[in-house]
Amino acid sequence: MNDKDMLNDYLASIKGSLSTYASVIAETNNTQLRSTFQQMRNQDEQRQYQLAQTAMQKGYYKPAAPAAQSDVQQLKTELMSASTN
Repeated sequence: MNDKDMLNDYLASIKGSLSTYASVIAETNNTQLRSTFQQMRNQDEQRQYQLAQTAMQKGYYKPAAPAAQSDVQQLKTELMSASTN
């Protein structure tokens, strides 16, 4: 297995963990346990970000082009109006 495959596998694993944390946190009633899962999620989010940066630096991943500012503003407007309805 090469570096690119290992990095992608690890990123996929973290992505799965983040989804699981979201479910567990939403369903956990114990505040201490909830806080622990939130800390674990935050650590995995940081780890995922760092790995994604590494993947971009090595040329393993190329992110989508940034959205135009007008598109961003339009989406914000639509989301804000949808949340008030």
